[in-house]
Amino acid sequence: MPEETLDELRGKELNFDDSARESWTREDGWHIDDYCQALPSERPGPPEPDGPWERAQRLLRDYEFADPELVRATFRRDVPLEGRDMLLEARFWGLRFRLGVRVGRVIDETRAADGREARVWGWGYATLQGHLEMGQMDYEVWKWLDSGAVEFRVHVVSRPGRIPNPITRLGFRLFGRREQVRFAKRSCERMALLVRRPGGD
Repeated sequence: MPEETLDELRGKELNFDDSARESWTREDGWHIDDYCQALPSERPGPPEPDGPWERAQRLLRDYEFADPELVRATFRRDVPLEGRDMLLEARFWGLRFRLGVRVGRVIDETRAADGREARVWGWGYATLQGHLEMGQMDYEVWKWLDSGAVEFRVHVVSRPGRIPNPITRLGFRLFGRREQVRFAKRSCERMALLVRRPGGD
């Protein structure tokens, strides 16, 4: 697989039809997954300064929640988060794959859900040409204002990408889905571990 660099991602487009998101259903072959990890809670009300919600927000902004044994990211910290290109190096079975993604909209809002209000911050990235998958992963930190409960949420919509190399295509068919689920679950566990550490970093 060709070695990509961060600079080479600039001219790349998404590897799926962005206008067809309404057809992202399981019936059309998409995997749709949601993960929710409880984090240490706070007092009810807005997020506390340097509390679990703010610590999780920092970890999320810097992509520190990802287990570096599974995925490492290269990106420019001096460019805005929204629209940022990221080069992910996925690792499994001794192999390394460099995969390009682009950050979409940054979410920063108070959201109504199930008759309650939550303070939500997050972002997601979509896959670029050459990625082994097609789709998007969204990451959010929630704080329920009435109870003070804090959560890390991951939403994934994906399907296999167009992989020209037959050996890589076979390997991804056999192991790709399992590794994707492993990454999401490990991200949730790592986020909880890091938020609980003194200093939260």
